[in-house]
Amino acid sequence: MDLRFWTVLFGLTLLPTLSVAAGKCERLIVTGSPDAPPYLWRDPQDPTHLIGANADVLQQVAKELGLKIDLLYGGKRSLALDEVRSGRMDLLADAPLSLNELETLDYVYPALMHADYRVWTRMDSPLVYNGAADLHGYKGAVSEKARLGRAFEAFAGEHLTLQRMPTLTPAFQKLLLGEVDYVLAEHYSGIALAQTLGMSNDLMARELPITQPGLHLAISHDSACNDPWLRGQLAKKMTELSASGLTETALQRNLERWKLQLQQPVSAPTK
Repeated sequence: MDLRFWTVLFGLTLLPTLSVAAGKCERLIVTGSPDAPPYLWRDPQDPTHLIGANADVLQQVAKELGLKIDLLYGGKRSLALDEVRSGRMDLLADAPLSLNELETLDYVYPALMHADYRVWTRMDSPLVYNGAADLHGYKGAVSEKARLGRAFEAFAGEHLTLQRMPTLTPAFQKLLLGEVDYVLAEHYSGIALAQTLGMSNDLMARELPITQPGLHLAISHDSACNDPWLRGQLAKKMTELSASGLTETALQRNLERWKLQLQQPVSAPTK
């Protein structure tokens, strides 16, 4: 019998095996930062889960790939990272690129999202801003939770005077009172907070972004789901996202979602 017949037959018998191998991971456990709206934050209706623009886009990507994902709260940012490093969770949904983490994580390129940090000033500010160097000599503030990117953090540490605040709210309050000249804040979350605090007519975000660090998907080396098929499919989907407009739609939708949440009255503690 022709050798080619046996070759084809052998190949056909492998097809089911290859199919199973490619789809062996049917469920991904995902986590990320619990305090980075509108990208990711804890669901007030179910604090064990995370919601936000990253979550929405990733759910859509997973659906297209035939995967199920659970986007779970893994603790504050550092603890969520530990959960993925250890393999107890499979994937981070908003990982800034870190060379130190390459020993434990595989980053997916391009980034799922890019955070858009702006220089916020008072409306009547005389500050002329055309680039980061223009902030030299002025006093600024930034939330401790901000992730500005390694390169910009190095620049800021050497050239800028930045006061670190626990959250963005006291930073904006200092700006309004004239105690600092500017605040570095993510564009979308800054808009929502300024509106909620009634500062929209007093504060403004300068048009030119100061830094736009990428927020990547990062898969644990110890995840059972980490295989070439999954990494390749995710990279393909991330490439398609940049031209789809899906990320911008998700950001706008979750900006409104978070603004509504901020406007809800705080529930009285249960006795």
